[in-house]
Amino acid sequence: MNHSVYLGLGSNVGDSIAYIAEAIRGISRFEQTAVEAVSSVYQTEPVGDVRQNDFINLAVAVKTGLEYTMFHKKIKELEQTIGRNETVRWGPREIDIDLLLFDDIVVSTESVKIPHREMINRKFVLQPLAEIAPSVIHPVERKSIGEMNAEVTDEHAVTCSEQFTTQLLSMINDSIANPSR
Repeated sequence: MNHSVYLGLGSNVGDSIAYIAEAIRGISRFEQTAVEAVSSVYQTEPVGDVRQNDFINLAVAVKTGLEYTMFHKKIKELEQTIGRNETVRWGPREIDIDLLLFDDIVVSTESVKIPHREMINRKFVLQPLAEIAPSVIHPVERKSIGEMNAEVTDEHAVTCSEQFTTQLLSMINDSIANPSR
């Protein structure tokens, strides 16, 4: 398992904690893959013009032997298996799994963009990611995740939820290689 991967997970439809837990358990079952760390759960104000419920968001650190193309394919398949329904851009989601970083590679194809192009502008991505990977360097910005989190100008509300974090961890602790809590 030689690749370091960081994911952003989010949900704001139905039982969001259950969808997130199912996603983390699913990722932990990918061949040659281990979930290394999971951030706290954050309640976040939605971005965009679509009226919708607040999201829950978190970041996950993964080690994998899969190449980025196969890993990306598997997370998109997992979203569909869990029940993601495509709606409008930045709309409600049962589950959203974003590939934020994959080692220090930079890829821009029609189907895959690494690093995730909006992550540098989104507090709901940077805050949980900074919790588990503050010293990781963004391969384009050449700044640490911690620095970018301190500098982000996004003013959408992002609030840590101990209740949701405790609930999620009780559902997934057996899926994390190195539980930190």
